[in-house]
Amino acid sequence: MINQLLFDAMRLAVWLILLVIIFVPLEQLYGLHPAKLWRKQTGVDLAWYFINSLFPAALISAPLSLLILTLHRMDHVGFYAAMGAWPLWLKLPLMLLINDLGAYWGHRALHAHPRLWRFHSIHHSAEHLDWLVNTRAHPFDIVFMRLAGLAPIYILGLASTVGTSIDPAVAIVTIFATVWNFFIHSNIRVRFGPLEWLISSPGFHHWHHSNDEHRDQNFAFVFPFIDRIFGTAWLPKYWPSGYGIEEKIPSTLSGQFLEPFGPAPHVPKEGDKPDKAE
Repeated sequence: MINQLLFDAMRLAVWLILLVIIFVPLEQLYGLHPAKLWRKQTGVDLAWYFINSLFPAALISAPLSLLILTLHRMDHVGFYAAMGAWPLWLKLPLMLLINDLGAYWGHRALHAHPRLWRFHSIHHSAEHLDWLVNTRAHPFDIVFMRLAGLAPIYILGLASTVGTSIDPAVAIVTIFATVWNFFIHSNIRVRFGPLEWLISSPGFHHWHHSNDEHRDQNFAFVFPFIDRIFGTAWLPKYWPSGYGIEEKIPSTLSGQFLEPFGPAPHVPKEGDKPDKAE
């Protein structure tokens, strides 16, 4: 167990080095805002990178395995066997689309429900966007979002798990979505023109992190036309003027992990009497 954990940590360190090699020069050369090699929350964000790359996958495997077992036991007509026979070239684009569609609705739920927002607000608390902000998130947030994206894929029979081996198509979708999420969070001034309605860019996702009403738009991670279909798209030619949220979020790793489990902060309502001065 310990040896496996050390191996996974080393693997993630290698991935981190590759991400640094790719994104740091790009953000230095083509940064939307002045790029900083080390900012105030970089240490905390690095810790989230390792935590959210190690533990959510283990937490997701149990409910997905139970879902798969239940679905196959209920399948008396061979539906999942027939779907499993589809070629990879046909299943893969459908899986990418359905994964993003499921993640879209999971993402909307994280914004719509106050208790879920308590977890998701950790991600939105970043006041400066760069590639590392992608993994700045509460583990519950990561698990919820991934289950929202992956569960429909298994329910529709587009993926299956044999023993403890992950479906290769699921691995491809997961890796692509992860790398693309690093890209759309990055501090890179790049736009795709008309293609931005087909595939997301930093210009599309930065608006989702804006500190205004547009934070509740642009929920899709890969395919912006999903937002356009459901009326949540916002994509002007200019960029947001600021990022972050109004709520106060702890600056420490332990504080960010524990805060969503605590009592909800009091939100003043119309008619509330202000506190008297001491």
